[in-house]
Amino acid sequence: MARSNAAIIPPGELEAVATAYAEASASIARRVVVCGGTGCIANGSLKVYEALVAALAAAGQEVVVDLDIHDCSGAAAHVSTSGCQGFCQVGPLVTIEPDGILYTHVKGADVEEIVSRTFVRGGLVERLLYRDPVSGERKRGKRDIGFYAKQERRVMAECGSIDPEDLNEYIARGGYRAARKALFDLSPAQICAVVKDSGLRGRGGAGFPTGRKWELALRQASPEKYIICNGDEGDPGAFMDRSVLEGNPHSVIEGMLIGARATGAGVGYVYVRAEYPLAVQRVRKAVADAEAAGFLGADSMGSGTAFELRVMEGAGAFVCGEASAMVSSIMGNRGMPRPKPPRTAEQGLWGKPTVVNNVETLAQVALIIDKGAAEYRSLGTAGSSGTKTYALTGHVANTGLIEVPFGATLRRVVFDIGGGILDRDGRPDDAAFKAVQIGGPSGGCLTAEHLDVPMDFDSLGDIGAMVGSGGLVVMNDSTCMVQMARFFMQFTQRESCGKCVPCREGTQQILALLDDVIAGNGTLESLGLLEALCENVADSSLCGLGASAPAPVLSMLRQFRSEYEAHVVDKRCPTGQCSALVPLSIDAAACKGCTACARKCPVGAISGAPKQAHAIDAQKCIKCGACVAACKFDAIKKGAA
Repeated sequence: MARSNAAIIPPGELEAVATAYAEASASIARRVVVCGGTGCIANGSLKVYEALVAALAAAGQEVVVDLDIHDCSGAAAHVSTSGCQGFCQVGPLVTIEPDGILYTHVKGADVEEIVSRTFVRGGLVERLLYRDPVSGERKRGKRDIGFYAKQERRVMAECGSIDPEDLNEYIARGGYRAARKALFDLSPAQICAVVKDSGLRGRGGAGFPTGRKWELALRQASPEKYIICNGDEGDPGAFMDRSVLEGNPHSVIEGMLIGARATGAGVGYVYVRAEYPLAVQRVRKAVADAEAAGFLGADSMGSGTAFELRVMEGAGAFVCGEASAMVSSIMGNRGMPRPKPPRTAEQGLWGKPTVVNNVETLAQVALIIDKGAAEYRSLGTAGSSGTKTYALTGHVANTGLIEVPFGATLRRVVFDIGGGILDRDGRPDDAAFKAVQIGGPSGGCLTAEHLDVPMDFDSLGDIGAMVGSGGLVVMNDSTCMVQMARFFMQFTQRESCGKCVPCREGTQQILALLDDVIAGNGTLESLGLLEALCENVADSSLCGLGASAPAPVLSMLRQFRSEYEAHVVDKRCPTGQCSALVPLSIDAAACKGCTACARKCPVGAISGAPKQAHAIDAQKCIKCGACVAACKFDAIKKGAA
């Protein structure tokens, strides 16, 4: 890991630092990047990093771990960690450049072979290369792997390649150039106009135009204003914001510095959930290095503008992702939303104008200011410009963190990047595709008919779904949609702050109705009540949590009505996942005809003569399990005979 290398850097010397870093890098034969994202670290990537440094040194190869821009003497390798490289499923990952090699599933025991075969002899460790799940071919590097090649990585471009703890490397990639431009060459109104012209919309879920939000804050006549980075990412399976904070924290800090200039904010907060300790650690270090370099503080970059940045850990309440609840939490109060208007841009922290943007939104800002609004608009759609990161998971061959332009289709994401569908046995089978839940517990369900619908704010909204935070859960035909709806409803019900009755009581009743359906106690009337209750909760809840909580239930009811009806009318789960609705049968070969099961059955559903194989009448059976408990020969099974 890199140590602090920050010192006062005058704005006019950014290019000199970038040039010095480039020259120092060019003098080194190879760059080795070990993924240092949370997922890979959990699988032992730091041990791989340490083993690589030691093994290279033992092989007589000079190793650099902290690049000194003032010492350009050549070395065999510069070894560092990075943030998340995206392909979490096959980690720990080791990238070797300029060879274009990506090694997957690397363990400490593999390091000596990597050093011997690749660094000493210039060859490949074939068994560590990515293996295509369909063709079985080994792929040399990221350019050859569809998971990477079919993406358009902008926000995530540097997350898996630079050392997140090396300020100089961020500067070498153009870092803080946009902040200098904003502080010295643009007025606050001009910055707002550029961001507005870019079409940047909030990536936290609602998609509100960022430039309009900043203009609203700028218009407020207050000597005190604040800006908050919303890093309280709480959706199940979502880790986009965490990965940016871990992999490129300076991009977020630079975005906040530009946002502070645009709105007049003097103090900023990076609000990160405490469950992200690595993100907290790296952001704190990045803030300290930016302060030491003179980019933050009483005289940011020598511009005469003061901007102080603080890092705060949230307690993990999902509702604190809502702007007014987050403001309440930062002020030391319980995180609960309040009615609006006024909006937080008008009245937020301590009653002062406060802009709240999420991590991914802020990480886009420097790209826009540096390259211009027109270049940013060259990707995406007319109403949704730029790119979006997604956490791709579920029954797909390739899972991980991806980034594609707005307007990319679900087909591209699932089959080109995701590598296609896996069946219930884990084998490739695209015919097993059933659905995708997009937007997490606030989103909607997409089916095969939506595979070619552009994924952008407007197109998804038209079909009852939403981009949301960017979670994508792919499901095959073994998934019970009632249970999936229950999974998301259970999450939102537990995360409700309880302030308003519709959300507090309504989500609990929705969950109870879903439990009835899964247990075989539901009726057609239950489905009607479920729909009516969902619509009521959505219409009358105070904040976005309650308003969007019923969305997965309504969406799955609409797309898979027949599956819900099978649960309540036929008392059958088509996928066999609801144990209370799976029919029981007797294995004739195992049955001894002892009659114990028939004697215990409360509804007389079991017939058969003594010492002869018995049978269960599926129409009479209430699936109480009494027969299973009574049978001493394990002859009663779930599923049809």
